[in-house]
Amino acid sequence: MNGLTLSPSSVLPALRSFALPGAILLLVALMVVPIPAFMLDMFFVMNIMISLAVLMVALNAQKPLDFSAFPTVLLFATLFRLGLNVASTRVVLVHGHEGEAAAGHVIEAFGTFLIGGDYVVGIFVFAILIIINMIVVTKGAGRVSEVSARFTLDALPGKQMAIDADLNAGLITPDEARARRVEVATEADFYGAMDGSSKFVKGDAIAGLLILAINIIGGLILGVVSHKMAVGDAAQTYILLAIGDALVAQLPSLMLSIAAAAIVTRVASKLDLAGQIGSQFGSHKTWTPVAVILALLGVLPGMPHFVILPAAAVAGFAAWKLRQIANRPPPAEPAPEPADLSKIGWEEVTDNMQVMLDIGYGLVPLVDERRGGPLMGRITGVRRQLSKELGFVVPQVRVRDDINLAPFTYRIMVGGVVVGEDAVSPDEVLALDTGQASGYLSGKKVKDPTFGLDAVWIHSGDADAATGMGYLVVDPGTVVATHLNQALIQNAADLLGPDEVQSLLEGLKERAAQLVAALSPNPVPLTVLTQVLRGLLAENISLKEFRRIAAAIANAAQRTLDPEEILELIRPDLGPLIIQKLCGVREPLRVMTLEGQLEALLGQAVRSDPAKRHTIEPELGRRIAEALQRAAGPLVAEAKPFALVVQPTIRIAIRKLVKTVLPDTPVMSFFEVPEDKAVEVVAVIGAPEALAA
Repeated sequence: MNGLTLSPSSVLPALRSFALPGAILLLVALMVVPIPAFMLDMFFVMNIMISLAVLMVALNAQKPLDFSAFPTVLLFATLFRLGLNVASTRVVLVHGHEGEAAAGHVIEAFGTFLIGGDYVVGIFVFAILIIINMIVVTKGAGRVSEVSARFTLDALPGKQMAIDADLNAGLITPDEARARRVEVATEADFYGAMDGSSKFVKGDAIAGLLILAINIIGGLILGVVSHKMAVGDAAQTYILLAIGDALVAQLPSLMLSIAAAAIVTRVASKLDLAGQIGSQFGSHKTWTPVAVILALLGVLPGMPHFVILPAAAVAGFAAWKLRQIANRPPPAEPAPEPADLSKIGWEEVTDNMQVMLDIGYGLVPLVDERRGGPLMGRITGVRRQLSKELGFVVPQVRVRDDINLAPFTYRIMVGGVVVGEDAVSPDEVLALDTGQASGYLSGKKVKDPTFGLDAVWIHSGDADAATGMGYLVVDPGTVVATHLNQALIQNAADLLGPDEVQSLLEGLKERAAQLVAALSPNPVPLTVLTQVLRGLLAENISLKEFRRIAAAIANAAQRTLDPEEILELIRPDLGPLIIQKLCGVREPLRVMTLEGQLEALLGQAVRSDPAKRHTIEPELGRRIAEALQRAAGPLVAEAKPFALVVQPTIRIAIRKLVKTVLPDTPVMSFFEVPEDKAVEVVAVIGAPEALAA
């Protein structure tokens, strides 16, 4: 109508979305609305069909999570069966006096054919089914579910750490790690749900027993009192119908209990349950002893020879056949096609990982989780902490063994460039002399790879003694992780690329959409923004306060799009962020300055450089660097942070000079120090004449 057509692709999802609510309404209707006997027969057959389907799915699942919907299916199947019990009870009690067919042909068939029309036999058969279902299958499955849920939840943190370790080692991709985390979480939820759903089956068995008692007692009372039947006739009719009704409900319940037990006792395998059992029983070593023992039993006097000996023959034939299969030569594999040596794949010459840690074969135990290797966990901790400090997600670190390295050597690479290399002893610990140690330690004397402190590799048993002598004792995994941390901090600018910057913009867009719209890609292209942010990282300015940084860049972009000029324009707005790392709110800022005549000379040299190379005459630069080192020596020894404050025109040139001798010292312009911040001048680098002297 009016050109509107309904296709199967649009109708099926709609029907599927209404199927479950419709089924729930049907369950409620079965419990409340009287239904005729022929519809009751249809629902009983449907109940048996659903139970068989659930059992088959459970048996064909390769692992428990393949049937992750089982707890919910079990709930609805149990409710459906209980609804049928209510409906059949109503029919039995209302129409039972009319004869055995009054409650439907299914109940009549179960009451007459399966138990021979004898209600005493039916009571015993039903009791046996209840015992099998409740005491054996349901109780056992419930116990297995409880233990599985407990062990799964206990193992959850270890599995998550193993996934992180594989991800850090580059063994899996982020997408694979995400899928494995979802699978681990789903497994924990599944076993927790199975632990609870086993109570449904147990409660269903108890409900079947109570419903049987109600049907028998209620039928006898109604038959004798309301329908004037003899006690024997009422017992014969109502008990037979009640037993038939109970058996109709109990058989599907038993099948669901078996399905639940099969699911919770499964071990993950590439085969379904039949294939798994067949593969494990399909050995001639299993059936040969069986055939021999049965043959010995069959020849004993008094034994049923015509029953046991054929069984022994069958077992012997199975053993002989399986032995032939085992001895059969494997099929010849097709010869592999000769490799084309002229082809070179991209995977042979490229590596997508930005940060790599190469280790010699002697350091493999440090990254082996099965041997308790701590390094992978430390690397994850380093990445997490650095990501918080720098303001963006630090890339993964791929750890790989390199046979070209010495056994106990490691190498840190960022962007294909070696930024750190040293050696550690995996079976010893490193005792660091932080300036407070006293006494002599026997061992291999080295320099700490991170801070250059005097250190000694000692036996782990001497760690307590070294600590008592004032040494700082660290394990080899911590040595490597600390060195990696320092290398990543010093090369943080190389870790930031356009993809990371785009992620920063997307995160900021959720909180300040208009600011992002005013910043990128117009007027500031992503490449220019990346260069500016990398410049901040190169001078140890974190991107945690990205909103403030973005606002400053948006304002500076109105004047220029040159990355270096933008960087200088936004630094006054970021001055408080730099200063807060150097001193407290109420502490004065310790600064070094250059003597006025020297600053004027350097400013004149920079202004006369049209290429903006910001270079200083080499000999003068060497003398300035030496003077800075002499002045900074006492402050560095006392771990007192300070800044070098200079005129804005020479800040870049001085920064390039200072970076070679004092890389952690910030070089600031006068405009970057807030007017209300107290300043303590700790040193003044002298005039050119003094430097020349």
